[in-house]
Amino acid sequence: MTTSADSASLKIMVIDDSSTIRRSAEIFLGQAGYQVVLADDGFDALAKMNDHKPALIFCDILMPRLDGYQTCALIKKSAKFHSTPVIMLSSKDGLFDRARGAMVGSDAYLTKPFTKDSLLKTVREYTAQALAK
Repeated sequence: MTTSADSASLKIMVIDDSSTIRRSAEIFLGQAGYQVVLADDGFDALAKMNDHKPALIFCDILMPRLDGYQTCALIKKSAKFHSTPVIMLSSKDGLFDRARGAMVGSDAYLTKPFTKDSLLKTVREYTAQALAK
């Protein structure tokens, strides 16, 4: 079980072009004690990653300019961030989307709209390794 003292040191990045999704994730994660970094698309996220060094990234699939698959692939090709867990976010829960996400290196897949419990469960699952370091 993660304590808020542990979670306060972890930054979680949420990349989504929907302000509603970003705000929901920010509220849920903030209440649990995590630091939250928001990005409204892949370019915005890539620009912020070096400064914030997130422990976990939630990435929407359908975004303008740079979609979630492209963003995830670029993160996973990065020498600095290749081991950072990337969780794909999508309103579509299809096998094709899950498979394509896995092909670009995503670690998991969360369907929108997500609940506070499903979001925090995913965070705990994928940040346990970061806290163990």
